Amino acid sequence: MKKNGILVVGSSNTDMIVQLAKLPGPGETVIGGKFSTAPGGKGANQAVGAARAGGAVTFIGRVGADDFGASALSNLSRDGIDVSHVVRDKAAPSGVAFICVARGGENSIAVASGANDWLSPADVKHASGAFRKAGILLIQLETPLPTVAAAVGLATKSGATVILNPAPACALPASLLRQVSILTPNEHEAELLTGIKVTDNDSAAAAADVLLAKGVGTVIVTLGKRGAYIAAAGQREWMAGFKVKAVDATAAGDIFNGALAVALGEGRGLSDAVRFAQAAAAISVTRAGAQPSAPTRKEIERMLRRG
Repeated sequence: MKKNGILVVGSSNTDMIVQLAKLPGPGETVIGGKFSTAPGGKGANQAVGAARAGGAVTFIGRVGADDFGASALSNLSRDGIDVSHVVRDKAAPSGVAFICVARGGENSIAVASGANDWLSPADVKHASGAFRKAGILLIQLETPLPTVAAAVGLATKSGATVILNPAPACALPASLLRQVSILTPNEHEAELLTGIKVTDNDSAAAAADVLLAKGVGTVIVTLGKRGAYIAAAGQREWMAGFKVKAVDATAAGDIFNGALAVALGEGRGLSDAVRFAQAAAAISVTRAGAQPSAPTRKEIERMLRRG
């Protein structure tokens, strides 16, 4: 039986957002304007991005037994996401993120992980039935690395495609990288993983080659509005980004990864899947907030037609 469900393992946060004229430097106070809250967390963002793009999504995570946690689960459920494997932690608070967004969309983010830090390999193994049903595992690094490794191991054993978004960036063991079907670093993450400063096509290609040599199946280096570089066996391709007026870049990478998982799960070729994901991310940066910025399938298709 073909498995085409998308399983997302990762973090859930509540984002507290301040819109500013510019980002504050060290020791600097910038008087801002609008304050808002929105559901966030890289894992939950990717789950919402995938669900709105048309995927059947299950989310595994950990939230506090507090109002933030209840709200997070309600929001995910509203998008049709299966949250039956999310643990409610009575000892730790739900995660929160404090986000400053400058005019033009640039942001800086500080995270208090809370219950996300307690998502364990045991939590993942307890949800092993979800892995048997999933065709794709989408995972990031806002939860403990042993938990990430446990999830990747289960997905590999079940024959699922593993998409790892290595964010926030940290060193990764070769044993983990060898199990990754698709790695999606941005330029900063690619530099941390390879030691190569990524500034253009050539340096993106060099970094991707290093990651392929470490055993990763496919590497997609994302460079925001400049586009993405694809490196796989027999394929090297640069894909320009969509031109849009950016308002808030928060979660653009998460929306990219969620949409990528959907497109690949539907059997699209790698280039077409990346283009689909680019369209979703381009729409997201024109809107404020993390999960609120995720576009619907119809919106993505409309962007693709417009080119």
